[in-house]
Amino acid sequence: MIEERSAISKLYNGLNVFLILCITLACILPVWYTLVVSLSDRSVVAAGEVFFYPKGLTLSSYQMIVEDNQFFRSFWISVQRVFFATIITFFVVLLMAYPLSKTSKDFKPRNFFMWLLIFCMLFSGGMVPWFMTMKSLGLINSIWGLVLGGGLPVFNVILVMNFFRNLPKELEESAIMDGAGPWRILLGIILPLSMPVMATILVFTIVGHWNEFFQALLIMTKNENYPLQSYIRQVSANVDLTKIDAESAKRLTTMSNQTLNAAKIFVSMLPLLVVYPFFQKYFVKGITLGSVKG
Repeated sequence: MIEERSAISKLYNGLNVFLILCITLACILPVWYTLVVSLSDRSVVAAGEVFFYPKGLTLSSYQMIVEDNQFFRSFWISVQRVFFATIITFFVVLLMAYPLSKTSKDFKPRNFFMWLLIFCMLFSGGMVPWFMTMKSLGLINSIWGLVLGGGLPVFNVILVMNFFRNLPKELEESAIMDGAGPWRILLGIILPLSMPVMATILVFTIVGHWNEFFQALLIMTKNENYPLQSYIRQVSANVDLTKIDAESAKRLTTMSNQTLNAAKIFVSMLPLLVVYPFFQKYFVKGITLGSVKG
């Protein structure tokens, strides 16, 4: 019986390892394929012969990116957008989730605000009202339109609120007995204990704002104001052949829209690939503890 259970356990573990490897490959292969296409010759890519390794290895696409001032301008706009949005979202979510984590006895309007949040999460005002609001606030062609347009993610508020509700209430009660006020409790006790869930919403915010492209297409009327993903969405390798030198013309023979766009997409993924490992250890814990006890 013991040997039979041991065999079943080994089989179960083997299936788990196989499943995890499949999921890992499903996540890695698109990134690897994008890199391979960006390093391959245009004719080979167009013929559909590129799969697991570059063919006709060339750095022409990356050389073109280095010469593209708008790419770096859009990259910098995205960096600013993520920076400001992360700070604003962090404090807005923190300040809204803390009172909502209380009971109706401690915070009387709690149920009203909760129903309001849930309603806003389920029913969107729509694209036209959103645009009219941005226009009335003077946020057209402004980075603040991109930052403030999604400054209160309701899902993140609920996640943080549930995390707060799982913290021992005795900590807050003892702090009140020692004379601590709400700000002291929040910043000195609650926040240090909530690093897993706060790191989780930081990841959500960074990824969401870095990858979002549609809002800029609505409120930016000039291409030079596009963040990186919107720029990549719109870009094409339109080159004035009368204004290029011999070296640039040579590179164009090995580069196509597909290889150039693959290179830009891969470069745009690098910041997220660098940032995520620093938050990964908090991510699972924050999601798990913040998803229960609603």
